[in-house]
Amino acid sequence: MSFKSLPVAAIAMCAVAAPVHAQAAAGGDHSSLSVVHSMWQMMHNWVAQSAEQMPEAKLSYRPTPEVRTFGEIVAHVAGAEKMFCAIGMGETPPAEDAVEKSATTKAALIAALKESAAYCDKAYSQSDAASHMPATVFGQKQTRLYALVLNATHVGEHYGNLITYLRLNGMVPPSSQGGQ
Repeated sequence: MSFKSLPVAAIAMCAVAAPVHAQAAAGGDHSSLSVVHSMWQMMHNWVAQSAEQMPEAKLSYRPTPEVRTFGEIVAHVAGAEKMFCAIGMGETPPAEDAVEKSATTKAALIAALKESAAYCDKAYSQSDAASHMPATVFGQKQTRLYALVLNATHVGEHYGNLITYLRLNGMVPPSSQGGQ
């Protein structure tokens, strides 16, 4: 992900976050971290449901030769989640592409997503005060919260890719199936 796409992603994240924030303000946790956690969970769950939905034989599907396959996107999301969440906890991040290079079967992709979700849940469970501690994100001095917002945004961007892949294969994406 390039920083050129960050402003558009941030605007989209704010637009999607508004209803979640309103829900939190209606009686739930009001912290910034809690709102971002809710957004990330929704996006992550849709990615995980997409991985479950796509048949194993279609994991290698790519609409054009220049883009990642469906499976590579899912693996990239799992690996990047661990990277962003490590930064968000003040830990040394693992190599972002480690999962992408190793998780190639449906079972491995789903396991990688479950592992990254458990890891990220720890990052989003820290105190608001801890989330405002300094962090270095792609060479920039930011906060841990920034890394976690970027994580949610990044997952949302790639869920958008998966929506297209699912639609091109005649499937309805999880966010459009109703009852979510």
